[in-house]
This record gives sequence, C-alpha cells and structure tokens, in this order.
Amino acid sequence: MNMPFETILYEKDRSIAKITLNREEALNAINDKMLAELEEVLDRIEDDQDIRVVIITGRGKAFAAGADIKMMAGKNYLDARKVTVYGRDLFTRIEDMGIPFIAAINGFALGGGCELAMSCDIRIASDKAKFGQPEINLGIIPGWGGTQRLPRLVGKGMAKKMILTGKMIDADEAKRIGLVEDVVPADKLESTVKDQAEELSAKSPIAVKCALNAIDKGSQMNLKSALSLETDEYCICFASEDAKEGLSAFIEKRKAVFKGR
Repeated sequence: MNMPFETILYEKDRSIAKITLNREEALNAINDKMLAELEEVLDRIEDDQDIRVVIITGRGKAFAAGADIKMMAGKNYLDARKVTVYGRDLFTRIEDMGIPFIAAINGFALGGGCELAMSCDIRIASDKAKFGQPEINLGIIPGWGGTQRLPRLVGKGMAKKMILTGKMIDADEAKRIGLVEDVVPADKLESTVKDQAEELSAKSPIAVKCALNAIDKGSQMNLKSALSLETDEYCICFASEDAKEGLSAFIEKRKAVFKGR
C-alpha cells in the first residue's frame, strides 16, 4: 500500500511500514514540508495497530544530507527556536513510539540526517554511507538532538570530536565507535534491513514495547530507579496473552504466534 506525499514515500507491507525520504535532487535535505509530512506519517503509524516495525531510508545517494540550508538561512532567534523544537520533538516521538524503527542508511547521513538516524532504535549502514555533524562549519550547532544522542551512543569525547571538527566519518568508523550496529555492502542493504524487520515483526509487540521502554527510559535514570522500571515492564508482559502464548509454545516445542494482546 502506497500513500502519496511530496517529499517522502510511504508504504506498508503487512506489519512493516517503510518511509523513504524523497528529495533526491537535494540529497534528501530536510525542509519544513518534509517535517510536516513526516509528522503526518507518524500519526498514521500510531493509529495503525497492525504496524510492528518501521524502516526509514533515503532515495538516491543520501539518507539525508542534513536540514535544508535554505530553510535555515535568515532565521532569527525565535524562528530558529520554532524549527528546532519542531524537529527535536518529532525525532523524540520516533524514539518514544514503542515500536522498533530501523534506519537503513544508504548514503550521506549528515547534520539533521544523522540526528534522524540516531533517533531510530537500530541503524544499519551501507558500506558507502558517510556520517557527520557539520553544523559547526556554519556557525551553529546540532539542534535536533545531536549534542545529546551522539554522546550517549559513542561517548562524550568522540561526540565532542565529531561535533567540534564537523568532519565526516565512513561507515566502518561509525560501526567501530558504536554509531551504527551493522555495515553491509550497498547491494545487500535493502535485503538485510528487510530480514531484520521481518525478524522483529514476529516478536510480541507488547514485549518489544516493554523492552524499548525499559532501555530508553531506564538509560536516563539512576540504576536503582531503572531496575524498578524494568520490574514494572517485566510484570506488564506477564499480564498479556502473548506471554502465555510464548511460554506455552516453548513448552510445547512449537513456534509462538504473537497477536499483540
């Protein structure tokens, strides 16, 4: 099922949704229109109980080469605050959606594009991908989560190096520092991501949501509070039919069929 938009492509195949950034002529630079359409797509995903996994990728040579400079140029303090809060909250919404988002990083993931990838749960990169936060070269800093998510993924020192120098790194270096989970040949990216999405879509959506909540929210807490959160999420799973199905299937030596109840 395809749904028409101007700056993105959106399709759904059974329980897997796919968002493709579609401004190929601008290396999928993120502008106001793309942000608005992404918000609309997230609304549809949130309302669709059948979707269990979402893939985000870019068309052509780029995942997303950052925020559109034409959108940013000439903005004053209040204008800048409006656009950065909008993008920041949108990316945080992806992070908090409760279903896995996989970033299939096919090419340049720079600035806002790198920040979008970091808001996803799993990042799989083509061996041709490039990463960076080059905002410093424009006299600004990352504003859609880069100064916060990057150090949480790669460590404070490496994040400072990337943000303060504005230099790009390749896919292998991104994997070495923990920015991406996997690097695959460019011609294998689509199939690898699809296989990962299929694997995740077969899991209990209740257990997946509980795991994501425990990991994401717990990482912002002290250990004692985080362990308490984990206990709560663990017990929520046991109130579901999925848990009964999973445990019974294991005992009966059959494949579990999870229905999200």
